[in-house]
Amino acid sequence: MKTSFVVKDVAVSIVKAPLIHPFRTALGEHKNLENVLFSLTLSDGTKGFGEAAIATHITGETVAETKKNLRKIGETVTGCDLSDYLTFSKRLHERLPKNKAAVAAVEMAFLDAFTKQRGIPLWKFFGSRPRKLTTDITIVISDLKETEESVRKFFKREFRAFKVKIGRDRDLDFQRVLAVKRLAPRSAIYLDANQGYSAEETLRFLKLLDKNGIRPDLIEQPVPKADWEGLKKVSRLSKIPVCADESCATLADAAKIVREKACRVINIKLMKSGIFEAREIALLVKRAGLKVMIGGMMETSLAMTAAAHLASGLGFFDYIDLDTPFFLKRGLNKNPYLNSQGVYDLSRAKAGIGL
Repeated sequence: MKTSFVVKDVAVSIVKAPLIHPFRTALGEHKNLENVLFSLTLSDGTKGFGEAAIATHITGETVAETKKNLRKIGETVTGCDLSDYLTFSKRLHERLPKNKAAVAAVEMAFLDAFTKQRGIPLWKFFGSRPRKLTTDITIVISDLKETEESVRKFFKREFRAFKVKIGRDRDLDFQRVLAVKRLAPRSAIYLDANQGYSAEETLRFLKLLDKNGIRPDLIEQPVPKADWEGLKKVSRLSKIPVCADESCATLADAAKIVREKACRVINIKLMKSGIFEAREIALLVKRAGLKVMIGGMMETSLAMTAAAHLASGLGFFDYIDLDTPFFLKRGLNKNPYLNSQGVYDLSRAKAGIGL
């Protein structure tokens, strides 16, 4: 019997959650999580859930705008058969070119319901077996004391890859990176400037670290997202792998990075491109011989785990940055696939996202 994918109804709501401390980057900060949830129910009663993570200081999206757009999409899809999901995804992108978090939420809910209906975990939509993933942990911009406290806490919990947010104060950035090196020996260090430096400032900073015996394993988005020449300059003149984040939001951006050899790593986020385009970006980048990171905005376990399904199913991601549940009070509650050491194991997921 042919499976129907007719949407019976949808719901849009707000989820709020307190953070253990403000999540600060060079671009701004989150003091609390406030995202938009989107759910749909199929004619057979199957439910799917999605999340739009809003980072106004990064993308310009707002909670109010996203909620409004998701309600309009809900009105449009109610009563419709979404079996032709690729055409549906294309229309979502056309309708919401500046609200990709909303696109991600709808596609997430769709795929959650789609895979539940078929009795398979979401990772199986992307690959033949699930790969275990171990996330890094982010050290947000803060004073030196708070940095040291965070590093000690997470190193004790067996985290061995630290993403250090930099980009506001070069002197303090230097002291904080030194602290990570000292307090988390033999751990990987990723730097994330979130567009906070120029190419020249980045190169000077990396040279200063090198003189002090520190060679980071990665530097992410060192320059403003539109500064393609600066991105290429850092990639060309530094031995440290450079990762594009804000500079790569679409498949076209990824193709340009590959064509112009702008950097060696790309950070893929569902909230920047939606899920289907995220998969296409990952496949394009991997075929071109670049490395890939899976990341996220400030998301609950719902969206984080959906991203983990993508990375786990594809099986070839080089860097895992899916740590935001650790910044939410009670963020690990009811997530059976993520342990306190940052390991995602989706092998026990039965159907859909599983949350």
